[in-house]
Amino acid sequence: MKIALTTSSFATYSDEPLELLNRAGIEYLMNPHGRKLAPKETVELLQGCVGVVAGTEELSAAVLSQLPELKVLSRCGVGMDSVDGAYCEAHGISVLNTPFGPTLAVAELTLGLILDLMRNVTHMDRELRAGTWKKRMGWQLRGKKVGIVGFGRIGQAVADVLRPMGCEVAYADPFPACKETLCLPLDELMAWANIVTLHCAKPAGACILVGREQIQAMRPGSWIVNCGRGGLVDEAALYDALKSGHLSGAAVDCFNDEPYAGPLKELNNVILTPHIGSYAREGRIQMEIDAVQNLINALK
Repeated sequence: MKIALTTSSFATYSDEPLELLNRAGIEYLMNPHGRKLAPKETVELLQGCVGVVAGTEELSAAVLSQLPELKVLSRCGVGMDSVDGAYCEAHGISVLNTPFGPTLAVAELTLGLILDLMRNVTHMDRELRAGTWKKRMGWQLRGKKVGIVGFGRIGQAVADVLRPMGCEVAYADPFPACKETLCLPLDELMAWANIVTLHCAKPAGACILVGREQIQAMRPGSWIVNCGRGGLVDEAALYDALKSGHLSGAAVDCFNDEPYAGPLKELNNVILTPHIGSYAREGRIQMEIDAVQNLINALK
């Protein structure tokens, strides 16, 4: 029985996920490229595999149709945007993910990015390294209105870390499940908040949730953070709003095309990180353990 591990850094920080596979008598292949796989590479690596512990590589019908022996797809992470769920259901491929491992890691990263934006830390670091000693006035987080788009496990964890900082929290979600927190329609939330942070899946049938209209509806001088999914925010509209000063700043961890090489790199009032929401050691190790255990259980 053979499976593949496609994430680029699998088992870097702990051997426990691999030991689980060894104890189960499962042969495994690892990603040989050290980066996200292209579709052709995914097909090549997964030939003859009955299972995969998947990263964010494309697992479309075009890819999956070339993998007739695949029975279990266990995602190391939460998002399933890269997986053709309908194809998997039609062809009897079990699909699982690890919703608990990255929750706190993403919430803490979000808090860190918000604080960085409001105090211009990264901006001043760039200037100082370039020879400019300039003290930029920032803002306190206390008293700010934070709008959370998507109020699942991660969205609620973000609220939990922000409330003790003195923030007023509201959220937008098509399936409101928290009566204790103010729920607003998306457009109202965008206009209400000083800070908007995204933690949701892509809407069905559309790539962009926050477009030019929603960005223009935001308060002048506000901030936006995307640690949710690439493609949720119109990157061209975001660039224009940042360059014009309509938005004070943005932090982007997820992009429509990755690796990102677009014009946001030109701006000093944006923080760009390479999709590292789950990249805290403790959370990453737990995600890998959960993904392997999911796969083993499904194969049994």
